[in-house]
Amino acid sequence: MGTDLNAPLGQDRKVRPANAKLSRFRARHMVSAVAVIGILGLSLWAAFAPSGLKQETSSDKSADVDMAGGDAAPTAVTPDAKPDKQSAQGVRRTTAMSGVGVEETLTDDGSIVRKYTPRARDGQGPLIIETNRVGQDPRMAALPNEDLLEDTSFGRLPVIGADGTRPVEQYARPWSGARGTRVAIVVGGLGLSQTGTQRAIQRLPSEVTLAFAASGNSLQRWMQEGRRSGHEILVQVPLEPFDYPQNDPGPHTLRVGAGETKNLADLHHAMGLITNYTGIMNFMGGRFLSDSDALQPVMRDIANRGLLFLDDGSSAQSLSGKVAGTLNAPHAFADVQLDSELSTEAVLRKLDELERIARRNGTAIGVASAFDESVDAITQWYDEASRRGIEIVGVSALANTAQDE
Repeated sequence: MGTDLNAPLGQDRKVRPANAKLSRFRARHMVSAVAVIGILGLSLWAAFAPSGLKQETSSDKSADVDMAGGDAAPTAVTPDAKPDKQSAQGVRRTTAMSGVGVEETLTDDGSIVRKYTPRARDGQGPLIIETNRVGQDPRMAALPNEDLLEDTSFGRLPVIGADGTRPVEQYARPWSGARGTRVAIVVGGLGLSQTGTQRAIQRLPSEVTLAFAASGNSLQRWMQEGRRSGHEILVQVPLEPFDYPQNDPGPHTLRVGAGETKNLADLHHAMGLITNYTGIMNFMGGRFLSDSDALQPVMRDIANRGLLFLDDGSSAQSLSGKVAGTLNAPHAFADVQLDSELSTEAVLRKLDELERIARRNGTAIGVASAFDESVDAITQWYDEASRRGIEIVGVSALANTAQDE
């Protein structure tokens, strides 16, 4: 047939030069050598070419482990930091101001979540605009942002981040942003009763804001459970009522005659009990809220730490709105006390009143305590109100949170 298939094995084959194999061997090695040289050259160029980024170095990697909950705080990796001065913008955490911030968080399932954040530059290069700093990834909601905390003798207190992020923004519950009727409901007294606290967290819709009493127990554990369930968090601070000490809000009560230093120490004691909250709410405090000299330094410290102040509306003589306006401090005022009469039917009537106010004004805030009757009524009303087009939002969504320009 004239082909190799029909030729005897080893016969009628073309004789190849003796050095053919050697030539092919040399050619292959020359190609490999050129490829290696090319890769090395590209690697050297990438290593020495200016990129505008500063290499990150590991800083303190710590875990804030709650003895009851067993949850670890996020571990941040940041470059060397230069101290920032406290300014009119508030108490700021000292962090790096160049390169890329990398925050590593160990989640409950053992995986690591890495968050990359661009840091402020020296004015050269492209401008990075951050469009939304409200809220947290739900997987990290129970963990604090380490850049928004400072270590003090009172514990870890909230501060404004070096990039301007405030706790009132970081820990806020996101909402739709739609122009509609909005209602915020705050349920306080969490932590005072363990069974009542657990029931409230389990039953209340996640849109309801939870307020933890500073005199409560296991607050960090309950805070973490509440955050995992999607709730926004406040801290209730005891303030002096008109009939003090016959009516005593509890230890570390802020009092008109105590002086600024003592009141700020008591405020910081309450602040250091938990993390991940958007603001402070009064517990009682008719007399304290009516005295501008006592209230002003406290309100200023709250605002300088990037927190809101919620007045529960229990005192007609409160000056919190006036003082907050003078300081340009984030502030909200409750419209309705929902459980002044404690029965499910009475609370439902108050919730209907709250809805009427919201439809008339666009927004309304109601406050209640974590009694079973209040929790049951709020849960029942929520299901009906949602179908009527009412959006339940975190209290921070209705607070005046404007910052100084």
